[in-house]
This record gives sequence, structure tokens and C-alpha cells, in this order.
Amino acid sequence: MLLRLQDVRKPTVARVNGHALAGGLGLVLACDLAVAAEHAELGTPEIDVGLFPMMMMALLQRHVGRKRALEMVLTGERVPARDALALGLLNRVVPAAGLDAVVEGLVGKLAGKSQAVLALGRRAFFTAEDMPLPAAMEYLSSQLSLNVLAEDAAEGISAFMEKRPPKWNDR
Repeated sequence: MLLRLQDVRKPTVARVNGHALAGGLGLVLACDLAVAAEHAELGTPEIDVGLFPMMMMALLQRHVGRKRALEMVLTGERVPARDALALGLLNRVVPAAGLDAVVEGLVGKLAGKSQAVLALGRRAFFTAEDMPLPAAMEYLSSQLSLNVLAEDAAEGISAFMEKRPPKWNDR
């Protein structure tokens, strides 16, 4: 399931209004963006019951780096939302009362973009993520060539030049 979230065509947004622990943290990390209420806590408590967070560990390493990931999986300590934001586990931390409005605003922004270009860009992001830099640059260059041929790219450039909002066809 964690890998499938990368394969969906649309961006995913995690809304965290409580604890995101173990597999719940894995789901947050698998989403493209994550917004949490101030009272939220994130963590990997599996070690406290004799398990190791194997499935989500690869995502955790990519988000926080080796030392912090090891500290989290070895100790099982929970991370408050503000600290999780500083670590790169979250995009935003907001008061609980404003969580829905912030998530809806973010989702609305994403919905207003070309869905075809978002899908192309997400796929390129995840494909290039683990490539060596020269290979990633070559691959991303090929994806840019595809992008500029998209109908929505032409529409976006025309709209920019004409100082009007684009009318996406999602192609």
C-alpha cells in the first residue's frame, strides 16, 4: 500500500489529527504532503512490543536521514508535531481548529493545477529520487521534453502571456 500511494496519478495529502504511529506514520510519509494539528505525535513504537518498523523504515530514512531515523526506530520515542515539522516529516502544523481549512485549501490548490502535468511530475519525482545525479538529470531532461509537448503546457504558457487563468484540459 505504501508503494501504491506513489503510483496514484493525483497528489496525496495526509491530514493528521492525532497520533501517527507505526503504520500510521508510514501512511503519512507515503503521502506527498502532510498537515498535522499541533497536538499530533508521530513515531515508531513497534520496538516497545518486540517488533521493528521494517515496512515504513525506507520512507523514514528518505525523510529524516540516517541518524534521526535510527534514533526513532531504536528508541520508539514519539515526536511532537512541531519537531516532526522541523525534521521534514510534515509540511505544516496548525491549530486543531484550523486543520480542515488548511487541508481543504491545500487540496484546492492542487485541484486547480493541470492533473496531467501533476501526474507526469510526480512519476518523474519518484523515478529520479534514487538515481545517481547524472542519470537523474538525463531522465528528468527526457521528462521535460514530454512536459513541453503537453497541451496543458501550451495552455499554461498562453495563459501566462495573456495574463489570464489557464483552462486545463488535463492533457
